[in-house]
Amino acid sequence: MNYIISYQNPHDHFIDIEFIADKITMDETFIQLPAWRPGRYELGNFAKNIQKWAAFDENGIALSFQKVTKDRWKVNTKGSSKLHIKYNYYAAELNAGSTFLDVSQLYMNPVNCCVYIPERINESCELALQLPVDYKIAIGLPSSTFCKERVGWRCFHANSFHDLADSPFIASNCMQHQKITCANTDFNFWFQGECKPDWGKLSTDFMKFCNHQLEMMQQAPFKSYHFFFQILPTKIYHGVEHTTSTVIALGPGYNLMKGELYEDLLGVSCHELFHAWNVKTIRPIEMQPYDYTKENYSKLGYVCEGVTTYYGDYLLFRSGVFNEDQYFQTFAERLQKHEDNFGRFNLSVADSSFDTWLDGYTPGIPNRKTNIYDEGCLLAFATDMFIRKSTNNERSLDDVMRYLFTEFALKGKGYSDMDYKGVIEHFANKSYDEIFNYINCPVDYEPILKEAMNYIGCEFIKSSSPKFNEHALGMKVNEVAGVCKVTSVYPRSIADLAGIHNNDDILVVNNIQIKPDGSGTNFTEWCNYFGNAPLHITFASNGIVKQAELIPKLNNYYKIVKMQKNSAANELQKNNFEKWSKNKF
Repeated sequence: MNYIISYQNPHDHFIDIEFIADKITMDETFIQLPAWRPGRYELGNFAKNIQKWAAFDENGIALSFQKVTKDRWKVNTKGSSKLHIKYNYYAAELNAGSTFLDVSQLYMNPVNCCVYIPERINESCELALQLPVDYKIAIGLPSSTFCKERVGWRCFHANSFHDLADSPFIASNCMQHQKITCANTDFNFWFQGECKPDWGKLSTDFMKFCNHQLEMMQQAPFKSYHFFFQILPTKIYHGVEHTTSTVIALGPGYNLMKGELYEDLLGVSCHELFHAWNVKTIRPIEMQPYDYTKENYSKLGYVCEGVTTYYGDYLLFRSGVFNEDQYFQTFAERLQKHEDNFGRFNLSVADSSFDTWLDGYTPGIPNRKTNIYDEGCLLAFATDMFIRKSTNNERSLDDVMRYLFTEFALKGKGYSDMDYKGVIEHFANKSYDEIFNYINCPVDYEPILKEAMNYIGCEFIKSSSPKFNEHALGMKVNEVAGVCKVTSVYPRSIADLAGIHNNDDILVVNNIQIKPDGSGTNFTEWCNYFGNAPLHITFASNGIVKQAELIPKLNNYYKIVKMQKNSAANELQKNNFEKWSKNKF
């Protein structure tokens, strides 16, 4: 199967795609476009971006066809030995999982826009790109001689449609490129967009965690690896994993090498690299292989994303890229999201994994579900401590991930939730039932988190929010651009009982208009100012203006949570922390 990619007017964002398949033997041939992309467990419905679609035989004669589902076509191929599909794809969205075309670059995720014949999904593919002669191409696929006689064409080979779908590329004449080598493995950095990479700083930090991951997992599923960075002039944070690469969208470019954004760059890069093992090769049984036509339901998102989130932060700390304060800050962010998410009392992280296909990656209705990244990360931490404690630090979650890689992934097998539980129990030599119950039931994680922290001489710290509206009234707000919007309401709090809900706009408090403009006239400050006095609030709910009187009482709703070292930790606990933080056995 062959693919030819070209375009005429890049400013209109339409890519021209040709799909050619020979050895056609059936009277009717079905053509499929993926309905979703691995790495985001929700339907993408990419077919909505197709404007024109036509089918031809080997002589260029048009073939009749019928669309039979939203992303599948049935072509009349009776008497034809070759099928030639021509269509275009609208590529105007730029993020880490999209396809995008403008005058500066062609960026493609083939899983968005390349069709295939379902029963021939495992056949090899040739990808031909018709591009400006000065364009460089960043891609994880090997070059091909398929189009060597075509002047200006660049061609690449994929062993199957699965490999093609998993191989994004950027083609541009303004990319910045650098390479480092760790343990005889090349890691390439490709930056597209306005930015000034500090190559020395990047090389030093990436060398540490790349080496550490290779050492931890002992063998890699790739011969070389590519970090594709789409750097935007506006704020963005997004990463998508692939076996030989990752695409990471960050911005704004002027802050790339500074402070929090640089820490984000390191964090998402370490996270996505670990995905090359966990989920791209170590895969739930329901996704072995991927079925691109429909939902691939699995309850193992807390492993795919949660364990990866844990290691994405932890390996930066363990390899010396992050210091202790930086790691504890990232861990506190996970804890805080858990503390503020009352969905933990309604839907387990396993069931929330299953339901990503229902409401995607949006918060959804209030307090319905947990987060497979954050809750999954905390459960991975508790599991790591469980194994270490059970084996006197002789084993850890590292052993579980290596075993899943060698005994499942490399043997072409997916794993089930009971397989995951069994492997943990194998290395811990102890029942995993208690934590497994937390995974599958909607409960607060605090008991197991306290136990896990205590093992390494740390403690779970809770304190009142300094914001009066949060700790005394039970409501969080976001105050920007002249609007004070309610973002969260604590169940059965004073604000809740007064009828205030998510997405309401706070307009007036005690006859003072709330119009955030940076001058201090904002809701949070006025609540702090009035303190325990009654608050007469005017707010808008779905366009209807309402009033409520809030009488503060001695309440303590929203809490600030974190993990910190216990000053009274004994020598054994300090030793456990040292072994965990430096991975010493």
